[in-house]
Amino acid sequence: MKLVSFSNQVDATIRPGLVQQEAVLDITKASALLRLTVPDSIQGIIEQYATVKESLQAIAQAAEQGKLGEASYPLNDVTLAAPIPRPRKNVMCLAVNYTEHARETAALRDHGGEPPTQPVMFTKAPTTVNSPYGEIVIDPAVSTKIDWEVELGVIMGKAGKNIHEEDAMQYVFGYTVLNDVTARDLQSRHKQFFKGKSLDGSCPMGPWIITADEINDPHNLSLRLLVNGEIKQDGNTRQMIFSIPDMIATLSLGMTLEPGDIIATGTPSGVGFSRVPPEFLQPGDVMESEIEGIGTLRNPIVASA
Repeated sequence: MKLVSFSNQVDATIRPGLVQQEAVLDITKASALLRLTVPDSIQGIIEQYATVKESLQAIAQAAEQGKLGEASYPLNDVTLAAPIPRPRKNVMCLAVNYTEHARETAALRDHGGEPPTQPVMFTKAPTTVNSPYGEIVIDPAVSTKIDWEVELGVIMGKAGKNIHEEDAMQYVFGYTVLNDVTARDLQSRHKQFFKGKSLDGSCPMGPWIITADEINDPHNLSLRLLVNGEIKQDGNTRQMIFSIPDMIATLSLGMTLEPGDIIATGTPSGVGFSRVPPEFLQPGDVMESEIEGIGTLRNPIVASA
C-alpha cells in the first residue's frame, strides 16, 4: 500500500489517503461510506495497523469495483503533506553510513575517511519535517551553506526495546524518501549535528509511505539526488555500512522505539560541501530526491521573505 497525508480544495484538513494508480482515496470518507472504522491520521493507522489492515484492503477493493467515486480524487488535484506531518519524536538519523561518503568527507571530519565501527547517530527536530514538494527556505542571516542528502527513511510499525537484529525487520512498517537538508556552517560551528540539521523545513519526506510488504529488498534500492536536473548523488542502499536490522537493534538498546518513529539511514557520496569547489543550494534551484520503487521528492529552493 501507498499511504499519504493530503488535503485538497474540497477540504483543507490534512487526512489519510490511499494511493491507487493516479488517484488518492480519501480513507476517512471511504470508511464512512463503507461503515468501517479507521483512524483519521497516518500515525493512527500505523499504530493500529494490525486491526485496520483488513479495512484498508476493503477500501481498496471497493474502489477497484467503482464503488468509491465520491471518495476518490486525481493525484494531481491533491496537495500532499509529509506522510507523518508532525512526528511525535525527533527523526533519528545515521551519519557516515556509506563508505564512499566517509571517504569524501575525510578531510572535513574527524573520522579520517575510515568507516565507523559503530553506528553514528544524531537527530532532527520534528519541526524539520516538510512536504514532498514543499519549499526549502534559505535565510542568509541563518545559513549560507545549505546542503543536500538523499536518504531512505524507515518507518517503525511496532513498539520494541532491546530488539534482536534477526527480529528487527518485523518491526518495520514501511519506507519513504527523505532528504536530510543540512546547514553545514551551523553544523561545523556548533560541533554537535543537531542545530545544523534542525532548521525548520529541512526534512522533506514522502511522497508517501510504501508498506514493507511491497519492497522486496530495502538493501538494494538505487537512490539519486538531482539539482536543476543535474545528478549530484547516485548510489544504492546495498552500499550502507550498517544494515536496517543493525540500526534498529542499536537504537532500541535500552530505548523503546515506537510506531511512527522515523529512521533516516544515511546518505551516499556526492554531497555539496565535499565537492571541489564546494556547492550549496541557492534560491531558484530545484532539488529532486528519488529512490527506486518508492518515489520522488521535488523541492524548490526559495529565499526568505
